Amino acid sequence: MTARKRYWLMKSEPDAFSIDDLKRVGQEPWNGVRNYQARNFMRDGMKVGDGILFYHSNTKVPGIVGLATVATEAYPDDTQFDPKSDYYDPKATRETPRWLLVDVAFERKLRDTISLDEIKLHADALGEGFALTARGNRLSIVPVTAAQWKLLLSLEKH
Repeated sequence: MTARKRYWLMKSEPDAFSIDDLKRVGQEPWNGVRNYQARNFMRDGMKVGDGILFYHSNTKVPGIVGLATVATEAYPDDTQFDPKSDYYDPKATRETPRWLLVDVAFERKLRDTISLDEIKLHADALGEGFALTARGNRLSIVPVTAAQWKLLLSLEKH
């Protein structure tokens, strides 16, 4: 029996790494995550083949801009070991890494952004537990149920 496919929403600032960047490179390590809950989602929850809603944050129109998949199991984020990196962690060692990442692979770009404002119009249908519409949520990675995934993708213009 195979494990059930899971779904995730992963936020990136387009100035740092956009859906167009992912399309260009095809697959990329999702490095620089320095939140334990987000790290734990990658370490304990994500499996190869899981679906990703690629979300642009900190932009004029924040929202879902594309689809990707989890391409690798979690492994140590090398940026934690590099003193020149913005993501350096002096407490991390190769023997006991603190930060992990997964690689994400491009699937497709949406025709139009599914804006946060539009997503908020469906907050009741998405449910109280949907982190993107919860006040004060700043996580860069959040789980998405199969029903939420389906509803969110139904908002894409055809």
